Parts: sequence; C-alpha cells; structure tokens
Amino acid sequence: MQSYSQDLRERVLCALDRGERPTAIARRLEVSRVWVYQVREREQKTGRRTCFQIGGHRRSRVADMESVLRAWIGAEPDLALAELSERLAKQGVLIKPGALWHQLNKWNLTFKKNPARQRARTRGREAGAASMA
Repeated sequence: MQSYSQDLRERVLCALDRGERPTAIARRLEVSRVWVYQVREREQKTGRRTCFQIGGHRRSRVADMESVLRAWIGAEPDLALAELSERLAKQGVLIKPGALWHQLNKWNLTFKKNPARQRARTRGREAGAASMA
C-alpha cells in the first residue's frame, strides 16, 4: 500500500488551518476522516507534514557480532540456530532463529552437522533402473 501524496496532505492541512471540519474535508477529498485526524496530529506533535518512511533498510541486531558468532560456530559446528539465539539472548541480543539465519547467510557463514551423523547417500544413478533402448 502506498501513502497518500504530499499534495493531498498539504490540502488537508490548509483546509484545517482555514477552519474546515475534518468530516467535511474527508468527504470533499475522498479520504477517511481518521486519516485527516492523523495528519493533523502528526503535524501538531512533530511539526512534520510528510508521511512516514515505508520500507528501507534496517541494520541487523547482530551486525557487529560476526567475529563472536564465527568463534562459536568454529568451536561447536553442530550448534543449532535456536541454541545460537539463546546464547545471544544471554548477552542481551534478542533475535529469532529466522533472522539469525538470514544474517549468517549474508556473511556466507554456513555450518554443518557432524558428518558421522549424516545419512549415507548413493551417487548419481548408478543403482537406478537400466534405460530402455
């Protein structure tokens, strides 16, 4: 969903400055009455006449902890994401396993379980059925 245009916000604020009622402004400009109140309240509280930012980049909570995470994974490569999240929570950094995986993936930091515990696999189609000629 996109925000209303800045021109529409300016028209609402000018109409409010002229003393028009919010309900009349909402009907005339075909917007909700609640939105008119929100625009007025934001302008009164913050002095800003623009909309809030939609989207954008937010820095990860663990962005500065790459060396710590690498050390933990290096020492115990069979750590699960939930266990890493718990360790971070003990240090005061609350992060869900999904967000943690996203950051580890950005760093190309992968860790595998113990190879002795992995299932044996067949290679290619060596054991498959013979093709019909």
